[in-house]
Amino acid sequence: MSQHHFKTEVSRLLDLIIHSLYSHKEIFLRELVSNASDAIDKLRYLTVSDEAYKSISFEPSIRVVLDRESKTLVVEDDGVGMDEKELEENLGTIARSGTRRFLEKLPEEARKDSNLIGQFGVGFYSAFMVADKVEVTSKKAGTETAFRWTSDGKGEYSVEPAERVGPGTEVRLHLNGEGQEYLARWTVEGLLKKYSNHIAYPISLVSEEKKYGDEGKEEGTERKEEVVNAATALWRRPKSELSEADYVEFYKSFSASLGGFGFGAEGAEAEPLLWMHTKAEGAIEYSTLFYIPSKAPSDLYRADYKPGVKLYVRRVFITDDEKELLPVYLRFVRGVIDSEDLPLNVSREILQQNRVMSSIRQASVKKILGELAELAKVNPDKYAKFVEQFNRPLKEGLYSDFANREALLGLVRWKSTAAEGWTSFADYRSRMKEGQKAVYYIAGADEERLRRSPLLEMYRKEGIEVLVCSDEIDELVISGLGQFDGAEIKSVSRSGSEADFGEAEKDEAGSEGGAEVAQAVEKAKKALGEAVKDVRASKRLAESPACVVVDSDDPSLQFRELMKQLGGGELPDVKPILELNPGHGLVKRLAAAPEAEAEDLAQVLLGQALLVEGAKLADPVDFAARLSRLLS
Repeated sequence: MSQHHFKTEVSRLLDLIIHSLYSHKEIFLRELVSNASDAIDKLRYLTVSDEAYKSISFEPSIRVVLDRESKTLVVEDDGVGMDEKELEENLGTIARSGTRRFLEKLPEEARKDSNLIGQFGVGFYSAFMVADKVEVTSKKAGTETAFRWTSDGKGEYSVEPAERVGPGTEVRLHLNGEGQEYLARWTVEGLLKKYSNHIAYPISLVSEEKKYGDEGKEEGTERKEEVVNAATALWRRPKSELSEADYVEFYKSFSASLGGFGFGAEGAEAEPLLWMHTKAEGAIEYSTLFYIPSKAPSDLYRADYKPGVKLYVRRVFITDDEKELLPVYLRFVRGVIDSEDLPLNVSREILQQNRVMSSIRQASVKKILGELAELAKVNPDKYAKFVEQFNRPLKEGLYSDFANREALLGLVRWKSTAAEGWTSFADYRSRMKEGQKAVYYIAGADEERLRRSPLLEMYRKEGIEVLVCSDEIDELVISGLGQFDGAEIKSVSRSGSEADFGEAEKDEAGSEGGAEVAQAVEKAKKALGEAVKDVRASKRLAESPACVVVDSDDPSLQFRELMKQLGGGELPDVKPILELNPGHGLVKRLAAAPEAEAEDLAQVLLGQALLVEGAKLADPVDFAARLSRLLS
């Protein structure tokens, strides 16, 4: 037996891994199983590519053995194995130039931009988080002698000849006090299904379990061995081999693994609304399988929502808690991204922001939006079900994802004064009247109130369609769009939005009763003073006496409320513009009223116009008093 000292860099790296790099000790099992899978991949490749190995016959498998009596956990594979030199190089001397440079940069670079796992094999050292001694017995394929590497991770390791029948590697962990929780079969089985369920080779879990008789009496122990992983990555199989039932069954299993996506038991059992399966080959190779749920998760609008996309690298689970795999507005998408060459950091827990991930993300977003557009085209009824659940997140995309805005403009749906159910911008555009200058919308918190708003009276009379936007984010989203297909997008609550009425109404100064309405406007201005920005005759009112609008450059009431909710603070107060209906009896009464009554009338007209728009009155008691005086 030969005794060796770890290089200084190895000791530093061991301390770093054990105390800093892994936030969950359970990661050790993922790393060891991943290494076992890699070793089998290498031998499988050699048996078909190298004449020296083609005579080797093996059945790829991985075994995890639990022994409560000896307090050991073993991970064993029948892969390519290692000889004495490779054991020393891979497990005892990892101070290669790249590793040394990494360690030298740690203080100033805060452990960023690292890619050691896989490249340097340091994932193996995570075993020392749960073990006070590790033994690695390995026999390289095509050789006659096996060797055993042993260390307590504290400074020394030994290498000696050992016995092993076939090629492969056995990693035996002598578990420490904290690590003995991994002797429980249900714990280890859960971790294997969580992290390694879709490793392409069967993973057998072996343990000694208590045996009970017919009357529940303990009768010793029995050896239990069973395959615990699916042993197939469904997303890597050709679509031609998969049936609809395969996709649905995988979705249900996948749903359960994420805790039902926040749906609860009923939602976890629901079938998906849509799925899309892609395999990309070329400069960047990856597979994706995405699902659109039939119901929105309960945490869809919570800041601490659970992401629904799992990341794998070569079938090895990396994370299901990374919110950057897809844009936030697609947080309802569930599925898998499996990359062949995605770089990862030391712990495999935080993705590097790199070209590979960026390319996968961009292509995935385009694929998802493209499939939704196709669904809307070929199956409008099914797409309507999607809209009922996920319309609002797509609106968030309109605000945040400029690169895909055109695609999102075609997907988002709105309510309308001219159509039942949902309508799109394209639908609206196709129904615009000849000569109509803009796409009009009204925004607020209550759909029914919006539909009854005085602001819509003349639009309704003139047969001009208005989009009804009652989601709380609508004002923020739609006000930033500017135009659609050459038509300006305008709010009916803004000054000047009635321009489409054109010559349909005479200018107030030249119309019959023009002098009368001018007198009403002047009296209202005098009575209201600084409470309003302006008072003017309206072209948009047909039945109501008055309405309020905002100047074209001022934020709307709905926008100000939304900014307050989003933590943007209080925006400066915006004074409304009061518009009066020249033909209404109250406006004519205002024109003829003495000063005291005119003040009450003007204040009541402003107050009722504000109430209709959902605003709060500054002085409800004063409003009620003025209304009482007018009624009496």
